[in-house]
Amino acid sequence: MKKKNQSPKKSASKSKTWLITGASAGIGEATARAAAAQGTHLILIARRLDRLVALQKKCVQLGATSVDVIAADLSSDKGRSLIANQLKNYKSIDVLVNNAGLAAGIDLFQNSKSKDWDLMFDVNVKALMWISREVMPQLIKSKGHIINMGSVAGRLVYEAGAVYCATKFAVRALSEGFRMDLKGTGVRVSNIEPGMVSTEFSLVRLGNQQKAQAVYSDMMPLSANDIAETILWCVSRPPHVNIQELVIYPTDQASVGQVVRGEKSVLNL
Repeated sequence: MKKKNQSPKKSASKSKTWLITGASAGIGEATARAAAAQGTHLILIARRLDRLVALQKKCVQLGATSVDVIAADLSSDKGRSLIANQLKNYKSIDVLVNNAGLAAGIDLFQNSKSKDWDLMFDVNVKALMWISREVMPQLIKSKGHIINMGSVAGRLVYEAGAVYCATKFAVRALSEGFRMDLKGTGVRVSNIEPGMVSTEFSLVRLGNQQKAQAVYSDMMPLSANDIAETILWCVSRPPHVNIQELVIYPTDQASVGQVVRGEKSVLNL
């Protein structure tokens, strides 16, 4: 019989060290807050120091054991050097959340800009590859977990999204490759592939607040908290269980480019 005063079972994430990239907003910020509430150690990486400092204070209030912030650009040589020097201080990392990513522009491919291609591949693919390799020794030591933030755009291509979709197809391929190369180490690899999530994603892509808001108008998108909860669920599975990939759409989105808005039938974005 269960004792009345028996303490609740501790979370599987208790006292683990989480490294989260792109932590200053959206899914990264929500994941940091959710992990903080589990009593974790946090290492938060993003470009905006002011936001990182504010998040650091909030995560401590929520219950994080400790919160370290690194303000640096993962896509630049200078930023990677700074991050590498800081990460030498950590002997063990339990969870890596490769969240940093973006889309740049909505031009048809023949009208797209090479600077946008470079930015998307630098952040979405090369930065993910670099940080993953950088901390794999710590992850192998802890039998940790890599969470890659993919997208339904890594499964289905849409008009004016060829390059962005290509980067997310790469994330999917890297997730599969990591899992194969890390077999036998105990490290788990999960690829989370959301549909429409209301974050700063569309604002960054479109560069216009009104246009960004219109993307989610008259429908209910996913929230950053929805994805953060999904990430925590994946990490909290028993060590012998690996959630290989997880596709998550809002109910109002049937597929890429098919969204129900208000009382209207399915519309193209």
